[in-house]
Amino acid sequence: MSQAITLLVGTMTGTADLVAQEVAEVLGSLGYSPRIQSMENAQAGIFGSGGVFLVISSTYGNGDVPDNAQALFAQLANERPDLTRTIYGVIALGDTTYKATFCQGGLKFDRLLTELGATRVGEPLLHNASSGDLAEDMACEWVRDWISGELAPAIAA
Repeated sequence: MSQAITLLVGTMTGTADLVAQEVAEVLGSLGYSPRIQSMENAQAGIFGSGGVFLVISSTYGNGDVPDNAQALFAQLANERPDLTRTIYGVIALGDTTYKATFCQGGLKFDRLLTELGATRVGEPLLHNASSGDLAEDMACEWVRDWISGELAPAIAA
């Protein structure tokens, strides 16, 4: 049975959705079982049995998580579940035009999940919308490295 990976998506304009779809295709082609889950419908209990997660989040406003991720973020912050059986990675979307808040939506999830005991594998991908590189192209390249180099030993343990 192939390793399940849940892609949790926080988005305002749909870019993170597109990234998740492309990343899911790559994961599937590598023999994993990706499942895309909008944060809009997610509850903190999604982490209840642990597992592998990939947080894909844009940044909105003054470095906030997107509207569809607000409730999940607040629930995690308030209930503070034990996430010690959770392994995760982060794809954060932002724009360096907003230097002070660049990629903070994804990085806020990163900090919170770590505080709750989850183990991040690899460094977050910080995509800059001003770079001219497509987020989905960079994410697909990043996830191949994440899966083969950094995640493989963590999920084999």
